[in-house]
Amino acid sequence: MNSQQTVSIVMIEDDLGHARLIEKNIRRAGISNDINHFTDGTTALEYLFDDPSGPAHGGPALVLLDLNLPDMSGTSILEKIKQDDELHRTPVVVLTTTDDTVEIQRCYDLGCNVYITKPVNYESFADAIRQLGLFLSVIQVPSADDQ
Repeated sequence: MNSQQTVSIVMIEDDLGHARLIEKNIRRAGISNDINHFTDGTTALEYLFDDPSGPAHGGPALVLLDLNLPDMSGTSILEKIKQDDELHRTPVVVLTTTDDTVEIQRCYDLGCNVYITKPVNYESFADAIRQLGLFLSVIQVPSADDQ
């Protein structure tokens, strides 16, 4: 096992404007990791669990998860990741417009690592993502085979 294996970023975000903003500001923070972008939960789950290059088979990942998706709730994706034997250690950062306390607590109860509320203001959002980029540059992410 190569401990320097590159962490891929799996972004599950249906708003293309938000997705571009997130990617741009992650790049601005100096993060060059691959970003795999999905606009719905179904294809994201197929990638996470079944794709040979996905996290269950192909190395460590970090998930950026929007809760409001067209086909399923982000919390159900979070639940599936955290209940899976291969993926339960995968860090999940929830990025959403929902600042409802009950929803935030539910995400932490399900195992999310960080919960970020998307500010409506562009600059605040860009700043939050830049800070996320700095966070991504220093965290250590376990691989599925580090059992």
